[in-house]
Amino acid sequence: MIHLDFETTRLFEYMPKIILPAVSATVRMLLFSMILGLIIGTLVAIVLVLTSPHGLKPNPRVYKVLGFIVNMIRAFPVIILIVAISPLTRAIVGTSIGEKAAIVPLTLSAFPVIARYIEASILEVDPNLILAARSFGASDRQIIFRVLFPEAMHSIVSGLTTTSILFLGATTLAGAVGAGGLGAVALTYGYQWFDDVMMYAIVLILFVMVLVIQGGGEFIYRKQKEKGGTFK
Repeated sequence: MIHLDFETTRLFEYMPKIILPAVSATVRMLLFSMILGLIIGTLVAIVLVLTSPHGLKPNPRVYKVLGFIVNMIRAFPVIILIVAISPLTRAIVGTSIGEKAAIVPLTLSAFPVIARYIEASILEVDPNLILAARSFGASDRQIIFRVLFPEAMHSIVSGLTTTSILFLGATTLAGAVGAGGLGAVALTYGYQWFDDVMMYAIVLILFVMVLVIQGGGEFIYRKQKEKGGTFK
């Protein structure tokens, strides 16, 4: 009982000094990398959809080259990518360690995954909707943003939820190699100092974060599913 009280007291002492700042750092890294990854991934997905063999502007050369680049980046594990592009990271943010440095490889790793999710979601849209939009004189831009994206949005949300959970783990992994956050705390206190209480606390926090992301994603998914596409 005394031992349990001691561990609980120690955990509460760690909470404001170590755990909460680590949670904040992890959330910031995940949030910024996902936002940047979403912006870049959306642009890449639009080009892939436009230039695909059955796209609005078929261009096999552009599609193959861009698809190859996307697949090549996806093949790199995050931990290897962090090390491999450290000179580029240093050139962009001035350092290769810390939160800002981690956002660069995390974004580079996230955008191909997001791009493929968006591309796959758009390709699931009924082609007859595109033909109908064409018959009303819709431009390529209108078809993309008023037909394809609205119709595919619920599927895109589902993909982004999965990607966010995946990259929560990647963000934690990045923390273990100098980025800070929960990964650094787990490595230092849980692994190197054999602090089981701290390790279990980090695992519990990550579990709660996954539940929050999954719950939020499912809520938005249901709303988008009920709303449906705007082009009927």
